[in-house]
Amino acid sequence: MKRKLVFSALLVFAAVLMAGGLMRGEGQTVLMKAVNICLECIGIG
Repeated sequence: MKRKLVFSALLVFAAVLMAGGLMRGEGQTVLMKAVNICLECIGIG
């Protein structure tokens, strides 16, 4: 029971942090960095 409670609390905490990051516009930043890294890996960027 305690293990489920800890897991649930961590899951909620992670969701809150993700929502906060998305509200700040960090999703676009992460996407642009991922695209740049992928383009560099294949030699285009």
